[in-house]
Amino acid sequence: MSFRSFTGAARPLALAALSVAILGALVPGAAHASAFQLKENSATGLGRAYAGSTTAGGDVSVVANNPAAMSDLDGTYVQADITAINFSTKFTGSSHDVLGRPISGGNGGDGGTTLPVPALAIATKVSDRVNLGIALDVPFGFQTEYDRNWMGRYDAIKTKLQSFDSTLSASFKINDQWSVGASAIAERTNVDLTNAINFNAVGLGIQQGIGAQTAAGVAQIQAAAQAGQIPPAQAAAMIQAAVQQGQAAAAGVAALTPPGGDGYAQVKGGNWAWGWQVGAYWKPTTTDRLALNYRSRITHDIDGTANFTTTAGYGLLLANPALAGSIPPFQRTAGTARLTNPAVASLSYWHQEEKFGLGMDVAWTQWSLMRQVTLNYANPAQPTTTLPFNWRNTFYVSVGGDYYLSDKLTLRGGLAIDQAPMSAGNRDPRVPDAARRMATVGLGYKVSDHFEINASYAHIFVSHAGVNGSKSATGDVLTGSFDDYGNLLSFSAQYKF
Repeated sequence: MSFRSFTGAARPLALAALSVAILGALVPGAAHASAFQLKENSATGLGRAYAGSTTAGGDVSVVANNPAAMSDLDGTYVQADITAINFSTKFTGSSHDVLGRPISGGNGGDGGTTLPVPALAIATKVSDRVNLGIALDVPFGFQTEYDRNWMGRYDAIKTKLQSFDSTLSASFKINDQWSVGASAIAERTNVDLTNAINFNAVGLGIQQGIGAQTAAGVAQIQAAAQAGQIPPAQAAAMIQAAVQQGQAAAAGVAALTPPGGDGYAQVKGGNWAWGWQVGAYWKPTTTDRLALNYRSRITHDIDGTANFTTTAGYGLLLANPALAGSIPPFQRTAGTARLTNPAVASLSYWHQEEKFGLGMDVAWTQWSLMRQVTLNYANPAQPTTTLPFNWRNTFYVSVGGDYYLSDKLTLRGGLAIDQAPMSAGNRDPRVPDAARRMATVGLGYKVSDHFEINASYAHIFVSHAGVNGSKSATGDVLTGSFDDYGNLLSFSAQYKF
């Protein structure tokens, strides 16, 4: 019996390590809104927790958030926003490999980071009824990065996802009460992911394949002896030789793939895709405004490339001619996967008085589109891989308002709650998200009739983020919880020509 036949049964496990290492980079791995959704394209809106996000008036971010509301912008406006998002996540728990042995390493440190999120919006009134606008923003984005040798390194080390939108919008004013609008959206999504590969677990799978092939060979010899095809003494000698060969082969694999023998995978990918949105804006009274907007899902066919670092021992296994074609080489390869950014429907309300304004927002995000992601390989010898996510749809609800201290100075505040699309049963280190509560404050100052500046701060309180046995491609299990929080600081400048 050849070494090749011994290892054939282990091929699926080793392929799984390769498959998930690639697929992970083609799957999102949160910032202010649930999962990896971002709302940070308006410092003004953040100050009131995005209550009245498209109905409070005077905010050019409506170009991206509801084009119908551009009908209230009388003139030409340019608005630039920048938001610093500080997200912290720390793990507490334990991990073990496929045999139940503890995995070495610490808790990963603080897996969060601080990232800038820019936005730019320009709108102009071209006639009494028509407004046009263009916006550049980041509607989806996230990054986590843990210590390279932490106990959950086989699940994730670094995850980074960013979607950049270019939005072209138009509004039409039907009458003094009603306006409608529509947008075309060009979206670029990039992903960058790293994780460790447990070559000891890959080696264990090869050893299990050796054991299975040895047992099958022994059974064939025993059947031949019982049928009288070979003498009992010869059968006993053949069985002893097969067992010794299998044990020697398994011992050789074990020596070349010891515990702690880690490889490393880095994967990058990206894609351009198109989407759209439609909105309606209604003024039922002189003091009340209501807006409804629907943003379409945007589907990306991500092209990704994976690069791997293997161990010296695994390199020796690959150098054995008898193994050619029986275990994956973990070499540079390509893969494609379909990733869909979710559809979002939002309802915005604002009530305006002389000294104050009050509003609320309700937004629904279709995270149920993230049921599963399937990877197709460039190498036809590698079978497709499907990973289940089973996320659920979520709601975001906020209330907030403005208080006008003077004609120039405005104070803002707001509160929001936001659901998470996952639970302890399907939460993993790449997206350690949970339900959130947000408190915000803001300040606006009108420098002149043409120029104003705004600043806002928000703190995000995140619920307990339990992890009920997140499993890596090689069977390593991570159990525990993440302690998360977030801080956001946003500034904007708006000029009216």
